[in-house]
Amino acid sequence: MFRSAHVVDAGGSTADGWVLVVGDRIHAVGSGPEGPAATSVDEVVDLGDAVLVPGFIDLHGHGGGGVAYEDEAVGAALAVHRAHGTTRSVLSLVANPVPALTASLDRIRAVMADDPLVLGVHLEGPFLSPHNKGAHNESFLIDPSPAAVEALLEAGEGFIRQVTVAPELPGALDAVRRFVAAGVTVAVGHTVGTYDQARAAFDAGATLLTHAFNAMPGLHHRAPGPIGAAVADDRVTLELILDAVHVHPSVASMLLRAAPGRVAFVTDAMGAAGSADGSYTLGSLAVTVTDGVAHVAGTDTIAGSTLTQDAALRNAVTLAGQTLPDAVAALTSIPAAALGLGDRLGRLAPGFAADLVALSPSLEVQRVWGAGRPIR
Repeated sequence: MFRSAHVVDAGGSTADGWVLVVGDRIHAVGSGPEGPAATSVDEVVDLGDAVLVPGFIDLHGHGGGGVAYEDEAVGAALAVHRAHGTTRSVLSLVANPVPALTASLDRIRAVMADDPLVLGVHLEGPFLSPHNKGAHNESFLIDPSPAAVEALLEAGEGFIRQVTVAPELPGALDAVRRFVAAGVTVAVGHTVGTYDQARAAFDAGATLLTHAFNAMPGLHHRAPGPIGAAVADDRVTLELILDAVHVHPSVASMLLRAAPGRVAFVTDAMGAAGSADGSYTLGSLAVTVTDGVAHVAGTDTIAGSTLTQDAALRNAVTLAGQTLPDAVAALTSIPAAALGLGDRLGRLAPGFAADLVALSPSLEVQRVWGAGRPIR
């Protein structure tokens, strides 16, 4: 059983709270000195003045600790993010030729066989607009033809969690419908598409917006674009990189007010997260990291981030004016629901996974448990 000065999740904040864990699940929660019968508790972990929250879920990250998720071994990247409170991760892959993506999927399948905290794969490419490619190699971008879609679904059967599609590409709406039918969450992103094209993708089954504001037309009063379409549609969750680099905090705050309960914080972290400034690669592209900001080498194109989810939490509270329960929800229950896992991840409630993060009163990570086991 875990005791803490404050227990916080999307439902609010409870003082003097406790969480009883049995195996890899939460069995009961409550508050006050009276807890479960002593016979049902093997050990009491007293966290003192800590804030106990659910483990963070990252829908969109490319690596950390000097490692990308395309690499042969990804343990160092996962370890960095877990030390910062991310207990469940979707591993994002940049655009590559389909055979290279298939090889990456095979490697990640092997990782997932031994690591239940990895939720699956996010294919951020190759179905992106060459006119808003961001840090993706334009040579590897293709239209979502039925053949390409089927090849990737076959290679990643059962563990492709998310795919980003530019809705204006030829065949995009059919691809959205096919991915959704296969149980894949589809995001609109890396697009020059219009409001109507984004809305058509959402009507076809897309339910995410990949890193809102980045690699898409801005929100214009006569051309609201994908951002306006996503904000207007209650079915859609909007990813947000809250590092104060990708999106100005005032704009982030505006988005959070415009779409309450539908913004999921993501890291979009590349290999430099948890590592020093210097030279890195993102897929096939050279990246330079200076003062913690990553750019495609020799350009002003942002190439992912060096963000960790605990920093996003602090930024949400201190820069974007979020309450702590709302900020925690954007890292836990909202991304869980976006993946269709809202009944088992992201809350401190009976039956949910025992993914826990103990934070100091200043919201620094102190201890982390994933599926009931300590990972920091």
